[in-house]
Amino acid sequence: MSGAAGAVHTAARAGHTRISTQALTSVAQAAAAEALGVTPQEVRAEWTDDDGLLALSLVAPITVPPLTALLRDPGRIAVFGGSIWERAVAAKADILRRVTELSGARLSRVDIRISGASVREGGRVH
Repeated sequence: MSGAAGAVHTAARAGHTRISTQALTSVAQAAAAEALGVTPQEVRAEWTDDDGLLALSLVAPITVPPLTALLRDPGRIAVFGGSIWERAVAAKADILRRVTELSGARLSRVDIRISGASVREGGRVH
């Protein structure tokens, strides 16, 4: 490696790069909103230390079809991605992957508490 190329490479690695808690929270809210079919403003996110990794706790509603529509056509549950339980379990893996992918942060786990239901006519939002 030439001296100039080595200096540029070293300079690019020097120092620290940090992502603020607010930036991580915004990424987590967006990922959770996408996975649960709600808006980012409806998602509360909290970070804790888990033996050097980040643990993410989320509180959010989830979209559901109108109950009268389910009475007429129980198959609509599949259009929404399954039961609330199945969707929340799948959302945890999606959110962990997406937040890690976008931020580079190492998460140990994602915990979700469903706080309510947002009734929507369509299917999954993605």
